[in-house]
Amino acid sequence: MTKERKAQLITVLILGAAIGFIAWKQGALSSLNLPSMTASPKSDPTPQDVIYTALDAARDGNVSAYISAHTGQMEQALRKAAAESTESGFAKYLKETNAPIKGIALQEPQSLTDREVKVRVEYVFQDRNEIQWMYLEKSGNTWKIARVDSAERIQTLVPYGTPVR
Repeated sequence: MTKERKAQLITVLILGAAIGFIAWKQGALSSLNLPSMTASPKSDPTPQDVIYTALDAARDGNVSAYISAHTGQMEQALRKAAAESTESGFAKYLKETNAPIKGIALQEPQSLTDREVKVRVEYVFQDRNEIQWMYLEKSGNTWKIARVDSAERIQTLVPYGTPVR
């Protein structure tokens, strides 16, 4: 290897190391999901996590996951409804009722007691929005949906998906 070739190789290695260091300092490498050298503690699911899990299960038609996100009388009513229908029929119902939803927005939970919160859920549809309050109870480290209020319909001035001019 010639002296000139060695100099080029060393220059490339130094530049690569410098670029890698700068990218690391700016956090650009954090999105690569590289294994961490320190163990991060697993946090308990939040009330919002439980609501998103239930809505994802409904959208996917996953009856057992949907029902397991609920508790109390609501869970019993869902189990009864699923039992009276075929599993595929209830799954189809869940999918169909969630298909027109374009987006979901959750507000921060409001504490009612030390083990109960309420969360405002806003569903975005093509022609309207609907607001619904969900009440969650904590049992141990797990939040579950205990009850929901009926949805309040809100007419939107500009329908979802309308091009902005």
